[in-house]
Amino acid sequence: MMNIYVGNLPYSVKNQELREAFEEFGEVDSAEVIIDRRTQRSRGYGFVEMANEEAGHHAIETLNGSDFQGRELRVDESQPKDEKPRSRHEGGSGHERGRRSNGDNGADRARSGGLVGFVKKIFG
Repeated sequence: MMNIYVGNLPYSVKNQELREAFEEFGEVDSAEVIIDRRTQRSRGYGFVEMANEEAGHHAIETLNGSDFQGRELRVDESQPKDEKPRSRHEGGSGHERGRRSNGDNGADRARSGGLVGFVKKIFG
């Protein structure tokens, strides 16, 4: 069994269309477009579960970078949650780490008065 991530999906794609795109390569156990709970609209990605790993690899090789209803798909083997990189909240992104490493720990902003201090400097 193989779980496949499919990204950059057109927002109009439904589960059945996603399933049909992968059925060309073999038996599809499930195909789900991820829906935003708040807006009830597609989030632009989904997951496909294929019964045969070899068929799954063939689908990934063929569909990754291909045009699907005007969008270039990103198709890759899905990683289990425990193998995914840590999120921003758990370890910070490179951008956030970069800010911390340049000596800006928030104290400089507090001493300068933040927005109020900035406005006072400008308008005296």
